[in-house]
Amino acid sequence: MKAMDDHMDLLRNGKLDLDHRAKELRESILRQVDDYFSIAHSIQEFVPGKSPVPVSGKVFDGSDGQFLVAASLDFWLTTGRFNDEFESRFRDFVGAEHALTTNSGSSANLLAVTALTSRKLGDERLITGDEVITVAAGFPTTVNPLVQNGLVPVFVDVSLPTYNVDTELIEDAITERTKALIFAHTLGNPFDLKHVVEIAKDHGLWLIEDCCDALGSMYGGRRVGTFGDIGTFSFYPAHHITMGEGGAVITNDQKLATAVESFRDWGRDCHCPPGKDNTCRNRYGFKFEDLPQGYDHKYVYSETGYNLKISDMQAAVGLSQMDKLECFIQKRKHNFTKLKTALSDLKDVLVLPEATGGSEPSWFGFPISVKGGYEERGRLISSLDSKRIGTRLLFGGNLTKQPYFKHIKHRKVGLLENTNTIMNQTLWLGVYPGLNDQMIDYVSASVHEHFKM
Repeated sequence: MKAMDDHMDLLRNGKLDLDHRAKELRESILRQVDDYFSIAHSIQEFVPGKSPVPVSGKVFDGSDGQFLVAASLDFWLTTGRFNDEFESRFRDFVGAEHALTTNSGSSANLLAVTALTSRKLGDERLITGDEVITVAAGFPTTVNPLVQNGLVPVFVDVSLPTYNVDTELIEDAITERTKALIFAHTLGNPFDLKHVVEIAKDHGLWLIEDCCDALGSMYGGRRVGTFGDIGTFSFYPAHHITMGEGGAVITNDQKLATAVESFRDWGRDCHCPPGKDNTCRNRYGFKFEDLPQGYDHKYVYSETGYNLKISDMQAAVGLSQMDKLECFIQKRKHNFTKLKTALSDLKDVLVLPEATGGSEPSWFGFPISVKGGYEERGRLISSLDSKRIGTRLLFGGNLTKQPYFKHIKHRKVGLLENTNTIMNQTLWLGVYPGLNDQMIDYVSASVHEHFKM
């Protein structure tokens, strides 16, 4: 109850000095927003064959609209009070000491990798030519930050049916140039964190967990993202919660958090939040190398940075979505279990997914590999598409086969046979919270119908 009251205070008042009439208008607007959403965005009846069954999507209600409009009424367009509250809520949920928002999950990965190149890390920093072990079966922006920072991706194969890195191959890929590991929890299924963390510690390697598809997933009773040095998340509409566009970086390391914040905020050395000055009480008292004594700390740049912040309106939507996250996670698990049970009699034609041992996935999607090969996968996709059932391939398939990768320096360990299987035979179905039991039943019935033809 207290949390709800606090949130209502956020909506009504904020940090604004409003007179009585302004407060009345604000509350009236917010009530009307809720009424509008209940009418304009009401859930439509599902008609099999006519209504779409999306593979992913955003799930929202009037409270999300109220938070968005409340932030717009503040007209504090950059990060502000809603972002502060979101970062705090998100940090507590995942169990990390630091959480910093950014404008996408892709930017979160860019910041995570780039933070490891900071000169403030001394001899532990990554430098041009260093190798980072990863997998090619995934989304490009898990790997692209390595290329963008002059690092060399080293690809190892994955295991089926978890679709995650084959941990038995990692140590064979390590050389004297290997400095880090970066792996995604594929479609919400945690990779073998126990084994990967052991390898990272034994060899003194940085570990980045790409959790963009795995918000809420657990391994050994602990949230993913907190096992490595840095974890990354996405709040794109397809993901577990949405800001429209948005992401976050988490870490338990203060030095890494400082580096992430600097690279996100233009590369500046100062850590004052937007709209605040001289929180260190020494704004004009520092001396930085070739700059004059007392040069304004707000304009001292210690990193080659970007501007990758979010707006407070995005943060407001994310904050409202946090109230629904646990329900979203349970619905994803329910849909996954229902679909797997329904398709369990098709193991002669489909490879069904398996959760990694010791994990409790918050599933992003339901991956299946068609044993009949590339052409049979295409026929299944076309069959489902004709029934308005959405499907997706497992992202880039084998990234080393993608057109843009032709001239990028990289190294492969082995033939990546399972990665090629994914490229040719794998697709995934939706389990997101917007799908009800009737839709899941329709999907399973349609898959069965296809294989009976």
